[in-house]
Amino acid sequence: MSQRLARKLLPHPMLSTMLVVVWCLLINHLSLGTVVFGAILGLLIPISTAAYWPDRPKITRPWRLVSYMGIVIWDIVVANVQVAMIVLFKRNADMAPNWVVIPLELRTPEAITMLAGTITLTPGTVSADLSADGAALLVHALDAPDPDAVRDEIKTRYERRLKEIFE
Repeated sequence: MSQRLARKLLPHPMLSTMLVVVWCLLINHLSLGTVVFGAILGLLIPISTAAYWPDRPKITRPWRLVSYMGIVIWDIVVANVQVAMIVLFKRNADMAPNWVVIPLELRTPEAITMLAGTITLTPGTVSADLSADGAALLVHALDAPDPDAVRDEIKTRYERRLKEIFE
């Protein structure tokens, strides 16, 4: 199969794979019919939406995306415990909610979106705004006595990895 034909049939191979997996998870029953229908969806949806993705995101190191997802899942679990401890045992007067500005080195919209989504998915933080020029992200932290530490952790733990994946 020529590369041009393959690109036409699978304009977004990672999206196709993800759609098959998500379909199988939603059905919650693994059978040949489920996988075949998921594969049909995985082929038809990306083909029908390809015109709306003229500039496909370039993922330079896709294997790093898997490790990034593992780190995010771990951080979500840890943050859930931390937020539960804050809610259960910390007095409101002792909390230090803060707004944190994260200067961005990321430039691709997909990478910035993944960073904002990661921050919001992690309990205790939420992405609130992106500057008009895309150079800074405004984040609210539930309990951040040291906003600079929150900024540095987001930059080293998430932004650096996303930069390796997308840029």
